[in-house]
Amino acid sequence: MILDLMQAITLMQGTTQAAGQTKAGSTSYIVLMVVLVAVMYFMMIRPQKKRQKEEQEMRASLEIGDEIITIGGIVGKVVTIREEDIIIETGADRNKMKIQRWAVNTNVTKTEQHKKEVEKAREAAKEKKEAKKSDKKSDK
Repeated sequence: MILDLMQAITLMQGTTQAAGQTKAGSTSYIVLMVVLVAVMYFMMIRPQKKRQKEEQEMRASLEIGDEIITIGGIVGKVVTIREEDIIIETGADRNKMKIQRWAVNTNVTKTEQHKKEVEKAREAAKEKKEAKKSDKKSDK
């Protein structure tokens, strides 16, 4: 892809260039490369680091009683939390499993709480909007 871009730039510049124009062409090439690296950073690397940070925070904030889903799809309730591993209960038989902290994919309890908070905020905003509409109608 980069080679195709370089070839396209070379063709656009033409094959007959003076010595002074060659220096300007190489400068524009360097600027183009810097822009491409910056775009790649903001499109790929930065979002990945943000996701990793959120996952680390989620795993660090696990509490006893939280319902989690592991990377393998096992659903369980946290019973014991240690330094690097967690013991969960799964199923109706309340089987206990020891898993590594890094294997936790989702904290269902926190996700549900967040959804409830967002829903409450939406309802409050909707009620506020309706109250403003009714105030405007009563003023007329």
